[in-house]
Amino acid sequence: MNPRLLVLASVAVPLSSIAIAALLSNWFNPLENALSDLGHAARSSVAAVFNGGLVFGGLLTYTVAVTSRQTRRSYNMLLALTAVFLILIGVYDEIYGRLHFAVSVAFFTGTMIFMAWITVKETSKVIRAYSVSALLIELAAWIIYFMYRIPRGAAIPELISVASFTPLYIYIYSRGNQHA
Repeated sequence: MNPRLLVLASVAVPLSSIAIAALLSNWFNPLENALSDLGHAARSSVAAVFNGGLVFGGLLTYTVAVTSRQTRRSYNMLLALTAVFLILIGVYDEIYGRLHFAVSVAFFTGTMIFMAWITVKETSKVIRAYSVSALLIELAAWIIYFMYRIPRGAAIPELISVASFTPLYIYIYSRGNQHA
């Protein structure tokens, strides 16, 4: 498979599964719920769509990390670890309580560490500026959520996190620079 298509598929699969699950549920409200509410195996009729998309998307992202030969090894290691946590969010849905919370925190922390590391390692001022800005936006979203419970559900900070991380991930893994 073309490496750029693999990168795009690794983003399209989980995002599509989230969108499909949200559209098919008649109760989901991004201001009141966490995205993972869609994956609760006992309470959500769309859990298989949601969790399956996260697992498959995580596997695709892991594949990107372990097959990339034109990206810094340190990026690949961070991405692989973050992908494993994405897989685990789908495997250990909300039924698992604290375990689900822990792997979710690890995933979002992984996206922030990835962006922080790019800020340190990249030479392009534009990429560094985007990375630090995206990191600060993601961090602010989580601080507002955990300190003030704004919004009540975690879906908005989760989506802000994904929206901050995804363009940088696509750029880094689609550009083809030699940084091994």
